Amino acid sequence: MASDLRYSRVLLKLSGEIVRHPDGEGISVERLGGLAREIASVRRLGADVGVVIGGGNILRGAVASERGIDRVSADYMGMLATVINALALQAVLEKQGVETRVMTAIAMAQLAEPYIRRRAIRHIEKGRVVIFAGGTGNPYFSTDTAAALRAIEIQADAVLKGTKVDGVYDSDPVKNPHARKFESLGYIEVLNKSLRVMDATAVSLCMENSLPIVVFNLNGERNLERVVRGEKVGTVVS
Repeated sequence: MASDLRYSRVLLKLSGEIVRHPDGEGISVERLGGLAREIASVRRLGADVGVVIGGGNILRGAVASERGIDRVSADYMGMLATVINALALQAVLEKQGVETRVMTAIAMAQLAEPYIRRRAIRHIEKGRVVIFAGGTGNPYFSTDTAAALRAIEIQADAVLKGTKVDGVYDSDPVKNPHARKFESLGYIEVLNKSLRVMDATAVSLCMENSLPIVVFNLNGERNLERVVRGEKVGTVVS
């Protein structure tokens, strides 16, 4: 069945904002549940799935740094926030019957497995969803960069960036009703135009490894499944 898919192994990149509780900070179990159902449907199609989730709904390292916390400490705090989200996503996925592993770049044996590339690939080959937490394990690197790096390491066919908008625009579509959506873009275009697809380091990594990035609206019903099937959803950067 996976042979019918456009992308048979994917790395799904999620921001913490996707699972933010509507009332403010924290985690929305309802949003996590919807996300888990989307991932479960893709697994049933036979696609291999890795996930990198941010921690912005709990704490952003950059914001904490601006408020006076040492930048390195602030970034580590942000990495720990991604572990909280990863554990929450794991719990909800397993309620959907999806076997899941959390692997973290920061050692915390009581909570998650340490990230070891070969072990991660083995989990994926066994049909498990692997959630990569803790970023790259280093300060000054975003979860975008972590997603690009992990996607390359597990030999994913694409990075799928789930957002609240249906692709990449030439300006903010919320503020500008005349903003133009791009159906496709080149990596150099993204970098030259400073389009907010992923940060420059992540885009450069994808470019060097010919790894496509698909930016799409995760809130659309079955959009994740449609992207994996190769339907025209969102914006493709390649």
